[in-house]
Amino acid sequence: MNHLTPKILSAPDTEDARQALETLRDWARGAEPSEVARLDPAIARLLPERVMSNYPDLSRDYPHDFVPDAAYKAEMPDLQNGPASLIQGEKQMIQHVGISNFRLPIRYHTRDNGDLTLQTSVTGTVSLEAEKKGINMSRIMRSFYAHAEKTFSFEVIEAALDDYKTDLESLDARIEMSFSFPMKVQSLRSGLEGYQYYNIALELVEQAGVRRRFVHLDYVYSSTCPCSLELSEHARQVRGQLATPHSQRSVARISVEVICEKSCLWFEDLVDMARDAVPTETQVMVKREDEQAFAELNAANPIFVEDAARLFTEQLKRDERIGDFRVVASHQESLHSHDAVSILTEGETFRSQSLDPRLFSTLIHTG
Repeated sequence: MNHLTPKILSAPDTEDARQALETLRDWARGAEPSEVARLDPAIARLLPERVMSNYPDLSRDYPHDFVPDAAYKAEMPDLQNGPASLIQGEKQMIQHVGISNFRLPIRYHTRDNGDLTLQTSVTGTVSLEAEKKGINMSRIMRSFYAHAEKTFSFEVIEAALDDYKTDLESLDARIEMSFSFPMKVQSLRSGLEGYQYYNIALELVEQAGVRRRFVHLDYVYSSTCPCSLELSEHARQVRGQLATPHSQRSVARISVEVICEKSCLWFEDLVDMARDAVPTETQVMVKREDEQAFAELNAANPIFVEDAARLFTEQLKRDERIGDFRVVASHQESLHSHDAVSILTEGETFRSQSLDPRLFSTLIHTG
């Protein structure tokens, strides 16, 4: 009696696959496009050099009545959530990946005027582990929109961050909300009122399980050069020569960490600190008496850019709601064709050896 030993079939290896691929290509080169389409339309992708005019015979009409069901959506390709083998470049963790400048109206609490709805630019990012291909960025927007109808506070921002951090299975995350905040201000002497607009950003950052809250404010003021003021007065007194000191529009970007949760740091509070430090804020509505008053106010508060940074710091250090902070000041000079700048930091958070090359150019406010 003869015993036949069945042939043991092993899994195909790379060489087997290569040979099969060549066989498939050889067949497809001589086949009619309709034959290729009947076997599997995807085979046409193996022949990039050959245009198959009727492969496949696609409809050019938009299917208004098509509604994808759950099974269809489950089959749709999702490259961003693909395997690590699809990663291009170095397999390394990305600290921040997400979306920037998606805009929507957001309602905020204010200290003086109840709730206020403002157009807001939102940046949302998460960390991406080295072995993950990417993220579905639309999930950040969807998570944020789920909270968009609420009046925003840091607590609401935390809830939004919780949602998209969970959706994207990320360790670290960040939300930044930027807007132009209006405050009604009074002229110096005439009693006129007008709206001053302040660029403000709220930032919530979670890193290694620790959450921190930041507020950023751009404060625009006039700076009169003390040296130029003294030289002008010297020309008047010694030579009877009319002279004027140079003054210029100046900007301070004040960034603070909010550390006290018991007492709210209102937007208006931070503006008031800036005004107390440097009272020569640019004006909104003026008559002649206001313009004269502004000239007197500048003469009473001449400052170099170094003075400005220290004056802002003096105010910030007095407030127990503020932890680490940074002051970036830029005096956009009328005497020189360059600007005078300074940076002062308190604490480790904002301390850096390297600066964004465009940092100071972002401080130019055109009104």
